[in-house]
Amino acid sequence: MRMHQILPVAPLGVNRISTVQTFLAWVDEQGGSPAEVSLEQIDSFLALKGTQGWCRVSIATAAAALRSFFARMAAQGRCTTRLAAAINGPRLFAQEALPVGPKWEDVRRLIASTATDDPQDIRDRAILLLLAVYGLRCGEVVALTLDDVDWECDILHVSRPKQRCKQDYPLAAEVGEAILRYLQLVRPHSSSRTLFLTLRAPLRPLVASSLHHVVVSRMKALDIQCPRRGPHALRHACAAHLVAQGMSLKEIGDHLGHRSSDATRTYAKVDLVGLRQVADFDLEGLQ
Repeated sequence: MRMHQILPVAPLGVNRISTVQTFLAWVDEQGGSPAEVSLEQIDSFLALKGTQGWCRVSIATAAAALRSFFARMAAQGRCTTRLAAAINGPRLFAQEALPVGPKWEDVRRLIASTATDDPQDIRDRAILLLLAVYGLRCGEVVALTLDDVDWECDILHVSRPKQRCKQDYPLAAEVGEAILRYLQLVRPHSSSRTLFLTLRAPLRPLVASSLHHVVVSRMKALDIQCPRRGPHALRHACAAHLVAQGMSLKEIGDHLGHRSSDATRTYAKVDLVGLRQVADFDLEGLQ
């Protein structure tokens, strides 16, 4: 029996089903079955996701999804009733879910630091702009292919794994110029259609951890202060900036590829008075 066939009949919600399916696929890779899952395996899965960049809020949400799933499994007599009660996520603290990105002037400073002829700066500039302007996730950036940039129509096609679809964005001039410069001057010749590759052999597509190093190292070098450093911090900065520009939560959610308004609503909690001082979203002055 395939993993997706053992999901309980009672609905878990789209977000929770996605988490459970990810977990079941992982269990399958380990050669196990849902009926034989142990608490140690669940703890190992959550710990693994922590090392792969999941924040504490995401891990806590995943733990809640698995708790609901195994509670339903137990109600159907398909696993022990004690398992669900023993599943615990990390303790969350007050205000932990609030946006933790850098100030927009720091984002501008970060991108401006790549305005050189160094090959790594040229590549990283395109990556940073994609993270900051569109609020893309790491996985969405590294998944981009050469075919996702429609130069004729000035459209950027972004795969949204959570929605299992592609989302189209107008290709901002600054972003398009950065990508084009990378393609013309830096990107190695390769049969791979993946947009971003390593600069030296062995040539291979970048992975999410590569982007984490790019952002963290550059933020540290510029002494950019914010609660968390990393690519997702730029996504938070993008969202907070859009709030400051007066966009609705629906518009911001569409821009970020959120599946529900709940995921966007946290950005409404930020200090709008302070954010109103942020520069225009058109990235003027980054050249």
